[in-house]
Amino acid sequence: MARAVSVADGLTIDHAPGPRRGTSASPAGRMGRFAPLGLLLLAGCSFAPPYVQPPLPVPDSFSTTSASDGSIARIGWRDFFRDPELQGLIGEALVHNRDIRIAAGRVEEARANYRIQGSALYPQVDAVAAGNRGRTPAGLSLIGRPVTASQYQALLSAGWEIDFWGRLRNLKEAAVQQFLSTEESRRAVATSLIAQVATGYLLEREYEERIALARDTVTTRDKSLWIMRRRYEVGSGSKLEMTQAQLLLAQAKTALEALIQDQAVNRNALALLVGHPVEFRPGPLRLAETDSNRELPAGLPSDLLINRPDIVAAEHRLRAANANIGAARAAFFPNINLTGTFGTASNELDGLFGDGSLSWNFSPTITLPIFNAGRNAASLDAAEARRNVAVAEYEQVIQQAFRDVSDALVQRRQLIAQIASTRDMVAALRERARLAQLRFDNGRSAYLEVLDAQRDLFDTQQSLIQLRRGYYASGVALYAALGGGFADDATFAPPSPAPSPSPSPSVEEDQPR
Repeated sequence: MARAVSVADGLTIDHAPGPRRGTSASPAGRMGRFAPLGLLLLAGCSFAPPYVQPPLPVPDSFSTTSASDGSIARIGWRDFFRDPELQGLIGEALVHNRDIRIAAGRVEEARANYRIQGSALYPQVDAVAAGNRGRTPAGLSLIGRPVTASQYQALLSAGWEIDFWGRLRNLKEAAVQQFLSTEESRRAVATSLIAQVATGYLLEREYEERIALARDTVTTRDKSLWIMRRRYEVGSGSKLEMTQAQLLLAQAKTALEALIQDQAVNRNALALLVGHPVEFRPGPLRLAETDSNRELPAGLPSDLLINRPDIVAAEHRLRAANANIGAARAAFFPNINLTGTFGTASNELDGLFGDGSLSWNFSPTITLPIFNAGRNAASLDAAEARRNVAVAEYEQVIQQAFRDVSDALVQRRQLIAQIASTRDMVAALRERARLAQLRFDNGRSAYLEVLDAQRDLFDTQQSLIQLRRGYYASGVALYAALGGGFADDATFAPPSPAPSPSPSPSVEEDQPR
C-alpha cells in the first residue's frame, strides 16, 4: 500500500514500495523507466498559495455623492488642468523634480533586481584557467622521495540548479511584483507632485489677488488719512479720528507685508517642486469673482483599486509576499544541482592543449534538508507573517484613499455653502461701509464706526478669496485622491507643448476643474 509522508503545510508526497528484483516487466517496473520524465514534469509545480484579492474594506459608494460610472481619474492631467501656465509648471516638475528622479532610480534598481533573480533559472557557464605547482615531502610521497609537481587547467565550468519545486520561479515572481510596485510608487509620486504644483499655483494666484486688494486698501486708507489730517489741521476734526485713520492704514500695511512674505515662501516651495526658480506673469484668475461650480464625478470606491497608484503598488507587494511563501515552502524539498567541467589539463604548460589532455567532470548533487534547527519552518512562518502584514497594509491604503476622497467631497460641498454666505456678507459689509462713511461725513457718527466697517469689509474680502482658492484646491485634492493624472500614459515625460492660448482666454478656460 502507498505511504503518504507529510512534508510542510499540508503538502504530501506518496511513496510506493519499489518492485522486487526480477520483476522489471511489471507495470511499476516499466514506469520506472519514465522516472526522468516524471521529474521534468515536476519542474512545473509551485507551492505558492493561490492569490485571492482581499475584500474591499470600505462601503460600496461614497456617502457624499451619487454612484456614477465615470470618474475624473480617467482624465489626463493636461485635460484636467487647462491653464497653459499651470500646464507648463507641471510639465517642468515632471522632468526636473528630484523626487521623480529618485523614484525613477528606484524603478531601475527594482528592474535590475528582477533580472538578477531571473538569471538564477538558467545555467551559469564560466571560463576557468588555473595553475598549481607544489612540492610533496618524502614522508608524504608514495614513492618515498620528495616530488615537485605542476598542474595546469583550462576549463569551461557549468552549474545549474533545477527548479523542480518552483523556488526560483517564485523568487523571480516576487521580484517582478516588487518591480511593478516600485513603478506604481513612481506614478504615485508623480500624481502627488502634480497636486502639489497645482495647489501651489492656486496659492500664488490667491496671494496675487489678496496683495492687489491689500494695496488698493492701503491706497484708499492713505487718502483717508490725508483727509483726516487736513481736517484736524483746520480744526474740523479731532486728533482721535486722525489717529484712528493712522491705525487703519497701519493694519492694511501690516497685512500687505505678511501677504508678500507668504507669497515669497510659496514661490520658494514651487521652485523646489519644479526644480528651478519660477517666474509668474499676472494671471487672469479672479478667484473671488468667478463661479465655477462644476460637477466632478468621483465614481465608485472600487475604481480606486485600478486608478489609485498607491493601492495598485500595495497589491503588487501583497502578490510578492504571496510568492515568497511558495519559495519558503520549496525549501523543505530536495535541492538538485548539476555541475560539471570540460576542458584540458596537463602537468606542463606547453602540453595544456596537446593530445590526451582532455579533462571533464560531471557532478550532480541532491541535497535534502534533514535537520536545521527549524530554520526552514521559521522562514515559512516569517513569509506568512509578511503576507499578513501586506494584507493589512493593502486594506489600510484602501481605507486611507476612501477617506481622502470623502474629505475632498465634503470640503467641496461645504465650501460652496461658505462661499455663498461669505459673498452675501461682503455685499452687506460693502453697503455698511458706504453708509458709515455717509453718516460720518454728515456728522451723525464717529469715525470709529467707519473704522470698524472698513476693517470688517477688508477681512471678509480676504476670506472670500481664501475660500475660493480652497474650493479649487479641493478639486485638485479630489483629483489626486482618485489617482488621476496618468490614466492612459505610462510615462511621465510631458507630451508636445499645448497650442498657445488666445490673447483673451475666458475665466472658465483658465480654471482647474
